[in-house]
Amino acid sequence: MPSYDLVVIGGGPAGYVGAIRAAQLGKKVACIEADRAGGTCLNWGCIPTKALLKNAELYATLRDKAADFGLKIDGLVYDWSQIIGRSRKVSDKLAGGIEFLFKKNKVDYLRGTGSLAGSGKVDFTATNGETTTLETAHVLIATGCQPRELPFLPFDQKAVLSSKEAMLIAEQPKDLLIIGAGAIGVEFAYFFNAYGTRVTLVEMMDHLLPVEDTDISLALEKSFKKQGIAYRLSTKTTAASVTTAGVELTVEPAAGGPSEILSAQACLVAIGVKPFLPPHAETLQLTERGFIQINDRYETSLPGVFAAGDIIGPPWLAHVASFEAVQAVEGIFVPGHQPRKVGVFPGCTYCHPEVASIGLTERACRDQGIAFKVGKFPFQASGRALAAGEPEGFVKLLFGEKYGELLGAHIIGSEATELIAEMGLALTLEATREELENTIHAHPTLSEAIHEATAAAFGHAIHI
Repeated sequence: MPSYDLVVIGGGPAGYVGAIRAAQLGKKVACIEADRAGGTCLNWGCIPTKALLKNAELYATLRDKAADFGLKIDGLVYDWSQIIGRSRKVSDKLAGGIEFLFKKNKVDYLRGTGSLAGSGKVDFTATNGETTTLETAHVLIATGCQPRELPFLPFDQKAVLSSKEAMLIAEQPKDLLIIGAGAIGVEFAYFFNAYGTRVTLVEMMDHLLPVEDTDISLALEKSFKKQGIAYRLSTKTTAASVTTAGVELTVEPAAGGPSEILSAQACLVAIGVKPFLPPHAETLQLTERGFIQINDRYETSLPGVFAAGDIIGPPWLAHVASFEAVQAVEGIFVPGHQPRKVGVFPGCTYCHPEVASIGLTERACRDQGIAFKVGKFPFQASGRALAAGEPEGFVKLLFGEKYGELLGAHIIGSEATELIAEMGLALTLEATREELENTIHAHPTLSEAIHEATAAAFGHAIHI
């Protein structure tokens, strides 16, 4: 019976990171993955979708802005199969990279499924069907989540799509309905629309990206309208049917009212995720929504069994999952280490314009009774943004009125998902507006908008 210090079930951003960190600490580790190293994020989520989105952005730029840059392009065409194929190549290369890291760190990489088999044991079923019982001092469950379907509209991998099928679809649909306008919904809306698919988003909440600051959502709605992406807000889907022509949705106002029928060749359901529990995980204590419940050391109700990542509930983000896994592993193996729970974390959406945020929104500040000041700086006043042909969007920062501490940052525009890192560091270090203002930002850069927004909050902005 093979014996380990840690067996990790799941090889996604929580699983592979936790396994490698434990190996760095000198432990004997195995990581079990049913699909391929990197899990959903690398193989079917974060990475391949970003490759698709970059393709779409490049195509849209060449089609719509070439003349602005003094370029003349005749007969611009695209190859749908190569677009999809490129995203798969990117994922395959990175998955191979993680497999190399397993080998480098002497992690046993086991392809197959793992299930709890009692205290200190994991049953491993290889892809060829052979079963082995692994003996281990500790177990880390990192099996993540899977797309959630509507009860009356199950996925069929043809007309009714999850995000996985949407990124593999062999033939571009002429029109597409998307239920849900969170990050996944708006990213795919941008991708398909860029190539001419008629897209309609259906969202039950009042805005696109409803968790974002309202100003950001409004700006994205304006941009999507300009791009030709249709959306129905405050609208719920009450029924659906698959027809010979595609999909028909029955929708009505969320507050109640007359219903209508929307139809398209295909429908992407992007309403969220549900936990993907390993076999026999029902012996663990679960939350009301079916996620694994943990204590302050990431330990489950079964001693010696820990969990991290999406399987323990929101926020369902790869970078959060990796953070949690490191904390869990160090809590197990580093004497005296008290694992930290997730505090502030960035949220990123990779449509165009990009959206990124961290910390409190205006709504949250008002709900909590916090007195605050707002600083905004538009990219249309940024020399670098204009030079790059990316004047759309703005930086919006929130500061405490009394002490000037940074409370939240919200960015919409080019490279927003890169710019947000500075704001994460500022929040972690409890930076104030004085410290941000006294940090010299290189000119000309997009990051100058952060400096200008900081100054604007207190009446010091020079360039607006």
